[in-house]
Amino acid sequence: MNIGVIFAGGVGSRMHSKDVPKQFLEIHNKPIIIHTLEYFERNDEIDAVVISCVGDWIPHLEKLLYQYRIEKVKRVVRGGATGQLSIYNGLTAAKEVAAGRKAIVLIHDGVRPLINEQLLSDNIESVKRYGSAITSAVVKETIVVIDEDGMVEQVPSRAKSRVAKAPQSFWLDDILAVHEKALSEGNDNSIDSCTLMQSYGYKLHMVDGPYENIKITTPDDFYTMRAILDARENEQIYGLSGNGKA
Repeated sequence: MNIGVIFAGGVGSRMHSKDVPKQFLEIHNKPIIIHTLEYFERNDEIDAVVISCVGDWIPHLEKLLYQYRIEKVKRVVRGGATGQLSIYNGLTAAKEVAAGRKAIVLIHDGVRPLINEQLLSDNIESVKRYGSAITSAVVKETIVVIDEDGMVEQVPSRAKSRVAKAPQSFWLDDILAVHEKALSEGNDNSIDSCTLMQSYGYKLHMVDGPYENIKITTPDDFYTMRAILDARENEQIYGLSGNGKA
């Protein structure tokens, strides 16, 4: 069984969206989270979706799910005080949905909508083969590692460097066990799932995805997403030549 675990617990402080959490802002007349969920809805390998949502906005999200006919969502649960706790709540709900069946979970940001259906399938295949899938993108600029004084300690090879993105996917039992161990040790604010899994000794496999797979966090990200969607609708750029012929 393959379950999407979508966390949408943020309130948009960096977006400066005063009244509306960033996942509910509209681009192309559709909320960002719906853009994201539609890829999970359309992929035949995804059996179910659970969403961890900021509590006060759960009724609004449920209305959107009905309005846009998102039918694979089986649970909507309240998010936690941190991103890690929001994911944990979603994983716990996924365990209930799996009902004893062996399951793969694809952990994804509700505000990371510039993915595609093939990426979800690639994540599932990677978990089956390697036990994990950390979506990545090629690094286009030189990365440097610095010390506390701002001095460059290391310049990693660009060919071997990647930017970690999402989804980040695992066997449900593995990632849930790590979350529970972390919480028992007082760790409830890990930056993301791959960091948490590696800190507990798991080897992780990278899956390259689209470079434009950005997280919509700031106003600049919002306008970048809108520009990309505009470009995708422009037939002269995507799929057709300038004379209108394929």
